[in-house]
Amino acid sequence: MAEKDFIAGIRGIIFDYGGTIDSRGTHWSIIIDKAYRNAGIALDPGAFRDAYIYAERELARHPHIRPEHNFLDLMRIKIRIELQRLFEEGVLDAATVRNINEPVARYCYDFARECADEARPVIETLSGRYPLVLVSNFYGNISSVLADFYLLRFFPTIVESSVVGVRKPDPRIFTLGIEALGMAAEDVLVVGDSIGKDLIPAASLGCRTAWVNGPGWDDGGKTPLSPPEGAAKLASLSDLLHLLK
Repeated sequence: MAEKDFIAGIRGIIFDYGGTIDSRGTHWSIIIDKAYRNAGIALDPGAFRDAYIYAERELARHPHIRPEHNFLDLMRIKIRIELQRLFEEGVLDAATVRNINEPVARYCYDFARECADEARPVIETLSGRYPLVLVSNFYGNISSVLADFYLLRFFPTIVESSVVGVRKPDPRIFTLGIEALGMAAEDVLVVGDSIGKDLIPAASLGCRTAWVNGPGWDDGGKTPLSPPEGAAKLASLSDLLHLLK
């Protein structure tokens, strides 16, 4: 699709948050693994993958995260759950678990803040041109996370999975975002880092899509998904300013 055809008719933008705004398109499993390594812990990939998935499922099942928690609070809780799993599985000893929670959580928080600082001028510029909506699989505290990173004011409407009861890749969560914008799906651009959770469900509704293409989740050897036809590929969020100039 020619660039002029891609941008023609775009009247609103839906942003994903995690992986798109806070990590330059890099899956958070990769960042957390780097945080462990930065703390001197090189985990077996299988053990780390198990702990990462365990913590994600635990956070989805039980209300560990409160609405007032910022991203540092969230990461302290998430890493604590991962470390407990690694201890129970005999991967790490008790002393290591006690000592590395804070440095690992802090590494992740500092990385996310750096990425949010980079994304902010892009989002601010686009917010002056288009109405924006955030659609995110998150834990009920996305507003606190955005406020801490000085991003909340750009998103007057937020569709958060734990609040609305629908999670990506269910297209219905994007339908809620489209309805909030009050326009046809074909007039909406969806920006995300996940082909399966962002681009494919959004495209199934008729939205345009833009892929923040960074290192993704290791899906256990499964064949990687291909982005929808016509999806724009972004090396960084700042590419949006060129695309939508």
